[in-house]
Amino acid sequence: MTAPASSMEELFKQIAAAAHTGLYFLALAGALIVPDVCGALESQGGEATGAIYRAWFDAHVAPMHPGFMDGDTCWKFRCSFLHQGTTQHPKGAYKRVMFVEPGGSSNVMHMGIIFDALVIDVREFCLEVVQAAITWQTAVVGTEPYETNIKNFVTRYPNGLPPYLVGPPVVS
Repeated sequence: MTAPASSMEELFKQIAAAAHTGLYFLALAGALIVPDVCGALESQGGEATGAIYRAWFDAHVAPMHPGFMDGDTCWKFRCSFLHQGTTQHPKGAYKRVMFVEPGGSSNVMHMGIIFDALVIDVREFCLEVVQAAITWQTAVVGTEPYETNIKNFVTRYPNGLPPYLVGPPVVS
């Protein structure tokens, strides 16, 4: 059974929905996995690595943030956030990364530096990563190894996944 074309779009839609509804921990975690997922889908082995993550981010997201956020900075932040639950990486370019929630100030704080901390608007960042991924996906659909790797992408099956489970929705 192959993954429907909408499986990645569903991931992107859910990240954006979380960002728009104030579920910033979930939106940020989702946005931080996008370079892993996209890089893996584009790789020969279908697996993510730090180097693949950094390269994908540098090619598709970093140009929106010249001088502030590159692939290495995002990779280190991703590792500290997803694995240790912190915004501080001991070898990061910044002492900490701060994600500001929108509406908390009359000023928009996005991609700025305060002392030794990088300040990012959490909603803007999540939506920028999603948009970069949508643009990337448009370019790689129909190419290899993307087409081979997308067949194994996690998918929501609204009526179950026969022969394992029929009826209730399943994510597999």
